[in-house]
Amino acid sequence: MPLLARLLRTGRWVLLAGLAASYPLLAHYTTAHQAAAVSAQGQPVPLTLVGALVAVAPATLIALAVAWRSPRRTLWLAALAAVLGLLAWQRALLEAHFSWVYLADHVVSNVLLGVFFGRTLLPGRTPLCTTFAIMVHGPLSAQMLRYSRQVTVAWTTFFATVAAISLLLFGFAPRETWSVFANLLAFPLVAAMFVAEYAVRLIKMPWMRHEGSILDGVRAYLRSSREGAAPAAPPQPRS
Repeated sequence: MPLLARLLRTGRWVLLAGLAASYPLLAHYTTAHQAAAVSAQGQPVPLTLVGALVAVAPATLIALAVAWRSPRRTLWLAALAAVLGLLAWQRALLEAHFSWVYLADHVVSNVLLGVFFGRTLLPGRTPLCTTFAIMVHGPLSAQMLRYSRQVTVAWTTFFATVAAISLLLFGFAPRETWSVFANLLAFPLVAAMFVAEYAVRLIKMPWMRHEGSILDGVRAYLRSSREGAAPAAPPQPRS
């Protein structure tokens, strides 16, 4: 790969990493700052505009990417422009309640991830973590089939629990407390789940110490999806 292409690719990933790291910090700062100012003064503060812009940015970028790749690009871009125009028209309402947008982003994303994992536990389907494991290890033993199903259940439960706690904290705890959980602890909690899964795997199946992780399976799954590969067939225990 030419040097310039490598630099551009590296720069793109650095930019994305910077945005991913700065978003939760900005979300927490604007939420906590507004909550403190409203409690002290009884009215919104100038940072509400920043909070509103940060709150709608992820959904806007996702919608823009989807619309741009759609065969009906013009129609969807026009619809997106209309929605953004409506938000601009209702700017005061959005600024006063932008933390609700953060809540919706956090809860909906965790619910969708929970459904994504959980629906593969239905009868006749292959648990998602089993699919990941097959892509890394090939045919699985009966023990690994049971374990990968249990991991899928664990991730489904994790995402459902995070969404439920987020709603409870938003409704009954100080807004700063909710923001710490939803914005600052989101990535650490996911990382902790990966570490916990690895620790449990070492206890239950110590011979897999140097085998591929679930992240390897996720990468293989995403790669196969991009290449249009067929989903894994329901697995059979390896003899």
